[in-house]
Amino acid sequence: MNRRYRKTIIAGNWKMNKTASETKKFAEELKAVMPKAKWCEVVVCVPAVNIQTAIKAFKDMRVSVGAENLFYEKSGAYTGEVSGDMLKDLGVKYVIIGHSERRQYFGETDVTVNKKVHAALEAGLHPIICVGESLEQREMGITMELVALQVKAALSGVSAEKVRKCVIAYEPVWAIGTGKTATAEQAAEVCTLIRTTIRHLYGARIARSVTIQYGGSMKPANAAELLAQPDIDGGLIGGAALKSGEFVDIINAANQE
Repeated sequence: MNRRYRKTIIAGNWKMNKTASETKKFAEELKAVMPKAKWCEVVVCVPAVNIQTAIKAFKDMRVSVGAENLFYEKSGAYTGEVSGDMLKDLGVKYVIIGHSERRQYFGETDVTVNKKVHAALEAGLHPIICVGESLEQREMGITMELVALQVKAALSGVSAEKVRKCVIAYEPVWAIGTGKTATAEQAAEVCTLIRTTIRHLYGARIARSVTIQYGGSMKPANAAELLAQPDIDGGLIGGAALKSGEFVDIINAANQE
């Protein structure tokens, strides 16, 4: 982490978990053990049906509410989709875009990810843009080229000023939900590559200001080591974000001096 230049963000991604009543219960549990967030911002990205409950449940805590997806059009005949304006009106601050599960199961591409990034920014939301490689791609030795391409595609047409509002989350697909975790060195190498890519696109000053998260099975046991890397500014947390105690342990790791 480098708090001098950029914000540390610990964000939970609940995926398709928890009902509205379970969301309220989690907020109560978290409030009982939540530390004062000295240096990091805490975000909980919840299923769309839980957003209103989450906004109300977390309102007295220093926790921002995020969404897990949005559509790139403002309105229209897109049954089942949710626009950036709808999320903003509810009080949502962040939105996850291009998660590997969205790419794998719902056919999202670098092109649709870019459209969603623009839609989120136009609505006044902060996109958490996910990039990362599969195990096969890592074994082929194309991790760096692939991740750089994903970053460039996601940010295509985004102004330097708006890039400051973006968060990039490196999520090695082979480490999501598998119990495997990239070593701190592996994670740091790719996060540094992401910052270098942003520097080539926008210059050093902008690159220094962008928060880059690690999103591959960060948990209490490895959070401190991962967050000690200079270009890892937080985490996009999956399973550990569903348990208040584990989530707080990761928040505490981000608050260490």
